[in-house]
Formats: sequence, structure tokens, C-alpha cells
Amino acid sequence: MKKKPPPFSEPIFITRPILPDLQMLQVKMKRIWDSKKLTNRGEQHQLLEKKLCEYLKAPALSLFNNGTIALIVGCQSLRLNGEVITTPFTFPATPHVLTWNNIKPIFCDIDPRTLTIDPLKIESLITPQTTAILGVHVFGLPCHVQAIQEIADRYGLKVVYDAAHAFGTEIAGRGIGTFGDLSMFSFHATKLFHTAEGGALTFRDPHLKERIEFLKNFGIKNEDEVVMPGINGKMNEIQAALGLLVLDLLDEERRRRQKLLETYRKRLGAAPGITLVEPPRGVTPSLEYCIVRIDGRRFGITRDAVYQEFKKFNVFTRKYFFPLCSEYPCYRHLPSSQPAHLPVAHEVVQEVLSLPFYGGLSEEDVEHICEILLHLSAA
Repeated sequence: MKKKPPPFSEPIFITRPILPDLQMLQVKMKRIWDSKKLTNRGEQHQLLEKKLCEYLKAPALSLFNNGTIALIVGCQSLRLNGEVITTPFTFPATPHVLTWNNIKPIFCDIDPRTLTIDPLKIESLITPQTTAILGVHVFGLPCHVQAIQEIADRYGLKVVYDAAHAFGTEIAGRGIGTFGDLSMFSFHATKLFHTAEGGALTFRDPHLKERIEFLKNFGIKNEDEVVMPGINGKMNEIQAALGLLVLDLLDEERRRRQKLLETYRKRLGAAPGITLVEPPRGVTPSLEYCIVRIDGRRFGITRDAVYQEFKKFNVFTRKYFFPLCSEYPCYRHLPSSQPAHLPVAHEVVQEVLSLPFYGGLSEEDVEHICEILLHLSAA
């Protein structure tokens, strides 16, 4: 038996936010202070919106104070109601957004390879009350966008994507935010690109922009007119300024993450019972997360045990997404939440583990993490 690897001297978490030079941020803050404009589409906001449109190759984009509010407004902008088919393997915000819009989430099983909503299971869930399909590009892996669009066109449904993990993901050079009717991006501090808190909607119909802008600003048209019941979803100037600086650092962060991913592949690619979750051919990945699936029978120790053992080595991973949304008390009663209808999701949620993955790690750090993981199998 090999010698037990030592623990890290400092905690290693699954991610760490990109933080620009503080002096550069101070320069931005001085410009904002001089303008006396802290919110309501100031200079920083307008510049970030323009740059993100270009980076994401999106025809139209609207910035928000966070991704959840963005998705709530997105559903409102498309006038969704009734039932919406979505995935149980996602962050709580996805189905909660539907509930906040008085929409009933209908859970569909997932593809065992991409971990995204399975288009082969969607049609059987469509009823006269269905108004849309809400897919999630899980870990930045794209949904089966063509198959989903074909189903939506056949039944006259809208297509919305939760692209919280998919900043920079492309399919054959096409930005992920150009598929479907509308996509939501999260700019939370844990994301590859962030504004501390924040988010955006991208959409292919530029005429939708006016309605979205009204909805995220209380429905206010001008000083004398309020044209619809809106909410406060505006991104402020401080968030936008931070985002502009983070955007400048993104290409270097992605290069570093790519090297770390190659190290994970080299060390874990042949390990029995360990499968790295990889994007399909032709997809430019977001490099948001490094995800493995652990088959406890073949690896010799379960995912849950690995998760707990890692902590002893000062490594903090995440069982992402555990439990399934369909298991929450607020959704458990739904017929579509029954485990018999979601066999793949129930298997996957017991195996997936998010490993530490951010540019601040060294390749030696990743080698050490892999050494610990492989030791757990042999222990």
C-alpha cells in the first residue's frame, strides 16, 4: 500500500473568484463617484452590456442584479404560464423561478452522458397546459438544443435555457446564448465570469428587449407612465465596473483552467470507477467546473465517502446537485417527481462530485488532489 498523502496546509475549495487588481478597481470607483450615478444604466453598465454581447456572440442582452431575478423576468417576458418541463438535476433556482411565476414545474429525466434534460423523455410529458421547455446547460455542457427546438416547434412551445454554468460555451462556434428564445447567465462570485452578484438574459428577438427592460425596472416607461407590473432587477454601476475588470482577466483564467483540466485527465482518466464528465465533440466548454462521476462498486468507495474523506485532507468538494430538486418537500408531491420517472437522475445524483478547479491552483495542487483521490480507492 502506498504511503498516505499529507493533507493540504490550507483549505482547498472547489472554486475561488477572479479578483482584479484593487488599484484598477479604485480607478473605476473614482469614475463612478465623479459621475454621481450609481445605478439606472450608467456608463459602466452600458459598456459591460456591449462587451458581453460581443463576448457571448449574442444578438441582444440585458443585465440584472442576479441570475434568479433575470430568469423570473425572462419567464414573465415570454408570458409563460401553466406547466413548464424542466430537469430535476439543477440548482434550486431553476424550479423556484417557475413557482414564483405560478408555473407548475414538470420534471423530466436526464441524459446519462450530458446530464442535461433528455429530449427523448420530453414529448410524453407535454399536455395542453405546457407552454415551454426549460433546459439547463449543466456544468456548462449544452443541452440537446436541436432536438429540443424541434420538439418545441412541433408543439408551439417556447424554449428557455438556464445557462448559469455556460458562460463562454459554444456549439460549433455559436454562442450558447443564441439558442432557444431566451437564456439566463449567472454572474455570482462562484462563477467563471462574475460581478460579485449579477446576471443577464440573452435573447434572439431584439424586440423583446423593451419588455424586459420595463419588467426589471418596476414597469416604468417614463416619469409619468408605469406600463406593467415590474420588479427591481437592475445591475448597478459597481457590479458592472467589477465585471469589466474581470472580463479582461477571463482569457488567462481559462488558459490556466485548461492546463489544470489536462492534469486531471492525465491522472484520473484511466482510474477504474472514475469518469470525467466531458463536453461532446464540437463544443467549446465553459471550463466552469471539473466534474467526475464515482461508481462506488468499481472505485471501491462511494461518492459520499470520498466527499467526507477529502475533508480530512483539507479538500472541500461538492455533491453538485444533491439532492435532486424533485426531492425537495415543495416538489416531492408532484407526479413527475416520483423516482420511478427519473431513474437516470437518481443514479447520477449519487455519483457526481465537483473537484477544486480555479486558476489559482497549481498543477502540483491538482496532482496532490488526484493522489488523495486515488489513495482513497486503495485504502
